[in-house]
Amino acid sequence: MTTNTILWLLISLLLAVGLSFFQYYYKAKTKSNMNFVLAFLRFVTIFGILLLLINPILSRSIFEIVKTPLPIVVDNSSSITDLKANEIALNLYKKLSQNKDLKEKFDIQSYRFDSDFQQSDEFDFNGNQTNIDQVALNLKSIYKNTVFPTVLITDGNQTTGSDYVYSFEKNNNVYPLVVGDTTKFFDLKVTQVNVNKYAFHKNKFPVEVFLSYSGNKNVNANFSISQGNLILSKQTVSFSTSKKSAILNVLLPADKVGLQVFKAIISSKEKEKNTYNNTKNFAVEVINQKTNIAIVSSINHPDVGALKRAIESNVQRKVTIVKPNDIKSLRDYNILILYQPTTEFKSVFDSNKLARINTFIITGTNTDFNFLNEQQSNLVFKMSEQKEDYLSEFISQFNLFAIDNIGFENFPPLQNPFGTITTNGTVSILLSSKIRNIATNSPLLVFTENLGKRSAFLLGENSWKWRLQSHVDSQSFDKFDIFIDKIIQYLASNNAKKSLVVNHENFYNSGESIEISAQYFNKNYEFDEKASLTISIMNIKTKQSKNYDLLKGNNSFKVNLDGLLAGQYNFIVKELNSNTSYTSHFEILDFDIEKQFVNPDVEKLNQLAQQNRGEVYYSNQVDNLIKSLLDNQNYKAIQKTVEVKTPLIDWIWLLFSIVISLVTEWFIRKYNGML
Repeated sequence: MTTNTILWLLISLLLAVGLSFFQYYYKAKTKSNMNFVLAFLRFVTIFGILLLLINPILSRSIFEIVKTPLPIVVDNSSSITDLKANEIALNLYKKLSQNKDLKEKFDIQSYRFDSDFQQSDEFDFNGNQTNIDQVALNLKSIYKNTVFPTVLITDGNQTTGSDYVYSFEKNNNVYPLVVGDTTKFFDLKVTQVNVNKYAFHKNKFPVEVFLSYSGNKNVNANFSISQGNLILSKQTVSFSTSKKSAILNVLLPADKVGLQVFKAIISSKEKEKNTYNNTKNFAVEVINQKTNIAIVSSINHPDVGALKRAIESNVQRKVTIVKPNDIKSLRDYNILILYQPTTEFKSVFDSNKLARINTFIITGTNTDFNFLNEQQSNLVFKMSEQKEDYLSEFISQFNLFAIDNIGFENFPPLQNPFGTITTNGTVSILLSSKIRNIATNSPLLVFTENLGKRSAFLLGENSWKWRLQSHVDSQSFDKFDIFIDKIIQYLASNNAKKSLVVNHENFYNSGESIEISAQYFNKNYEFDEKASLTISIMNIKTKQSKNYDLLKGNNSFKVNLDGLLAGQYNFIVKELNSNTSYTSHFEILDFDIEKQFVNPDVEKLNQLAQQNRGEVYYSNQVDNLIKSLLDNQNYKAIQKTVEVKTPLIDWIWLLFSIVISLVTEWFIRKYNGML
């Protein structure tokens, strides 16, 4: 206690004694033992209250021995079991954690890791991913500014996360304890398959395959890609002691619509210890991009034939040329190309006001512009009867979709009546017009969108000359045909806003994180935070179903479906308040990344030990590791002086004493008629 505190205690003592004496002795008419008891009780009350106010603190110093922490981190992934090293790993952990000398020198703490990191002394070796990088990040956070060693019992085969060699802190000396058979076995492996998730029907899609080989002799391997019982590609790959890997590029046909699952297989006549990694499944969603397009024209013109050929250069497009009065139902078409509309097109325009099919309007010298002004409001035409030739100028700022300048400035002019064309609302101009070298400030090719309905306008006829000129310039129609296809693709896209938007993949690999997110919008198309979303999932084969709630995040609702078995699943996402629903499916491919290894990654663990001033030990060298840790003088216990401050009297007991003394004094005074 400080001098001031002692002084206040003395003052409090004197004050309590003085007040008690003054009330029960000085002012008392008779002095008796009763007065002494009452004075003592009043002294306890006053002195106790003053003690509560002063709160005197006693300080004392104690000595504390702080041992160097020794985290023993065990790989809990299933690859340890696959390498038949789970029992060895458990025995190594027990030998280290129960060693008396180590426990005397170090503060031993046990951890385990797979895809996550946690403190534990129980291990089941069922983890479906290995992330050693997480070990480094967590130890860095737990033992900040501390010099300590780490024993890492692992096979070194990481399947997710950043490169762990450079993740550990410099003050963390890592001692990898390798488990698993380090004998090099003959092994062929499909290391990785790169493929786009989507492909278009009746096209071919590329597949990139990485193969690896472990062995000490030359070998010829057979590689194939199959779908069911059908082999789609097959070739022979040679490996040797100097050629340990190969990269193959294969083109596969997209003949079927929907999710297509393929299998990449490598094999040879040699016997292998691990054949699981000889196969890798992959999947592609084949999209049917079939678009039915009607070219509506009341006249015969070369433009119509040129457009049909350009559009149908993509096998996913089908073009029908019809006269305005011959169209029975607009539902048969995805896009309407209205070539030089006149009053004969009135029935088509009237029907499309309900159907809301995206349109591509092409004008020319036979167009009725007064009728066109009545049927749409995106462009206003004030045209004369004089004909004019319009050259094109490419607008590089156009950003509705990616398009290259295919030499529009060199194309022949399009013919259209002379006049002024003004735009209403939001429009995007791809080509502007000019007469000779004078800009008209009028569009030549323009795109508009109104309430989800898209339209395009080409203001001039004789575009067939453009296709011909493109062929002259590049010896191919491809550039012009791709240009037309991009316009069709834009018009074929459905931009309708949905109240329930669900994001998911069509297939996942086993062991991957399976996350489905959803957004629900109100009638003003604002994100509704109060929505109640659920998801029901059913395995197509077993018919087993599970229900989950989607949890709200920042701007979406999410659900994590990790743990589902490989197979095909149908699911329904529902918003319970509005009963809005979304139905789809996904497939989980059978793939266990932890079964891809036949040996521990000793090379990587050696790099880790060298980087962090440690040393690699094998399972039969655990005694050497213990001796090294015990002999290392860098890991010494530290004696610290800790100052402990405690109250002179616990405030609870002091308060209890004050209450007891007050109550006792009151009863005595009441009993003796002194109140």
